[in-house]
Amino acid sequence: MIKNKNEELNALVQELKKLAIQKDVKLWKRIAEDLEKPTRNRRAVNVYKLSKYSKENDTVIIPGKVLGTGELSHKLNVAAFNFSEEAKRKISEKGKAISIPDLMKQNPDGKNIKILG
Repeated sequence: MIKNKNEELNALVQELKKLAIQKDVKLWKRIAEDLEKPTRNRRAVNVYKLSKYSKENDTVIIPGKVLGTGELSHKLNVAAFNFSEEAKRKISEKGKAISIPDLMKQNPDGKNIKILG
């Protein structure tokens, strides 16, 4: 059983690297590298930026945290390491807020995914 966020993060980074090698997908390697950075250097993206830099039905990944400032103007699938409660609620009203491991299972080839942040 995973005891804390740090152990969860380490396990996720290992899974990302493993999938990157198995499927030869650079996207997963890039996400793993971004998540290995110190917490203060990781990305934090507000909901309004998701709305601004994406299109209807896009799938975006944030190697960091999604924060709740702003509104989402269209349907969007968002995967991130962490969500604030407000961000998760706002995204779920229009689209889907999922974890990075869930996105890896749904789309192991990394097709049509944008990195934001």
